[in-house]
Amino acid sequence: MATTRILEWLGRFYIVLLLAFLYLPIIIMALMSFNTSPFYQLPFEWTTDWYASLWQNDQLIAATWNSIEIAVITTIISTVLGAMASLALYRYEFRGKKFLQALLFPPIAIPWLITGTAMLIFFFGVGIGRGLVAILLGHVALALPYVIVVVSARLQTFAPELEEAARSLGANQWQVTMRVTLPWIMPGLIAGGLFAFAVSFDQFVVSYFLSTPGQTTLPVEIYAAIRKGFTPEINAVSTIIIVVSMALMLLTARFFKFGGEK
Repeated sequence: MATTRILEWLGRFYIVLLLAFLYLPIIIMALMSFNTSPFYQLPFEWTTDWYASLWQNDQLIAATWNSIEIAVITTIISTVLGAMASLALYRYEFRGKKFLQALLFPPIAIPWLITGTAMLIFFFGVGIGRGLVAILLGHVALALPYVIVVVSARLQTFAPELEEAARSLGANQWQVTMRVTLPWIMPGLIAGGLFAFAVSFDQFVVSYFLSTPGQTTLPVEIYAAIRKGFTPEINAVSTIIIVVSMALMLLTARFFKFGGEK
């Protein structure tokens, strides 16, 4: 009993340390965004001046909107294409299917530094060059395998008899997909969409290779700002993003259960 209790307390202590390691830097960063001193000096003096300065930083605001727009468009395109590809891989047997499924994993495993270099060379070779369009195409290419893998995993739990029953009742292929298959894979689509948004919004390496001056994303702009000299405005925009992201995640968890029930 004593050994079991000690192990239980050690497990709890380990979880506390792990959570502290993950969240303590974020909490400190958020607190320092309200500190008067730009150099993290103590004692702490409350202020919201850095948030007022943030709204006057046109470059940071423009980069933030670029990241949001690219991430949203990437999510939509990747989710739609990923859902169609997953359904095709699930429903049909064709030559090279296993090979195509195997090709989904190298883009996830290959370091983004190599991927970014390859995309830069390819986009210049085909005449696209650098810019927001190139960044969007690069992000879609990175996010698409995540969506396909997640949705395909969800389809593995799908019973084909449900589609057959719907067809026997007179439903056509479109009705079967929209009323039977789509509701079943919806948790996978949501999870895949969240993956796609996170991959796009947080992407630095590929965005750095493909961006041009004046057309950057938030991670690239933060990196450039840190090189010039760190300001608490970065803490402010990071805090806003964290709060919004956590709120969206909580709302998603509140209204959708990934077991398929609403």
